[in-house]
Amino acid sequence: MIHYQLRCAATHEFDGWFQDSAGFEKLAAAGLVECPHCGSTQVTRALMAPAVRKSRKKAAPAPVVEEDGKPAEAPPPPPPPTSPPPEDGGMSQRVAAGPIPAQLLSMLQRLRAEVEKSCDYVGDGFAEEARKIHNGEVESRGIYGEATEAEAEALAEDGIDIARLPWVSRADS
Repeated sequence: MIHYQLRCAATHEFDGWFQDSAGFEKLAAAGLVECPHCGSTQVTRALMAPAVRKSRKKAAPAPVVEEDGKPAEAPPPPPPPTSPPPEDGGMSQRVAAGPIPAQLLSMLQRLRAEVEKSCDYVGDGFAEEARKIHNGEVESRGIYGEATEAEAEALAEDGIDIARLPWVSRADS
C-alpha cells in the first residue's frame, strides 16, 4: 500500500491509500478518485515530505523520585469528559473521537441526497408506514423518516427490516 497526499482542481488537499502508484493512476484516469470536499474528480498527487524513520531505540524516561528517595506514585488518570450529547444524538458531523473525517462526511452527504431523491419522507409516521408496507396494505416503496428507539425495536421484533442512517447536514448547506 502507498499513501499519497492529493489535491483537486479547486486546491483542496486530502490523503488517500492505494495499492501502488499504477493503481492510483488507473483510478484517477477513470474518475474514481474524488475530492471529499467538493466532489471534483480532477485529482493529482501533491508534493509530500518524505517519511523518515526514527531510531528504534527510545530512552526510558527517568523515574520520578520523592525527596526521601522512594519512587513517586503516578497521578491518577483524568476523568472522562462528562458533557451531555448534542440534541441531534451526536450524529451531525461528529463521531466518538471528534469531527467526522471529510471523506466520510462527503459519502454520508451523498447517501443522504440519494435517499432524499429516491425515497418518500414520512416523518414521525415511519414505523406505522413501514408496518403497512410490510403487511402489504400499501404499495411497496422506499421510505425514510423518524422512529423512536421503542418503535425501531418493535419493527425488528416483528421481522421488519429497517436501517438506521447517520443523518448529516446537506452538502449544499
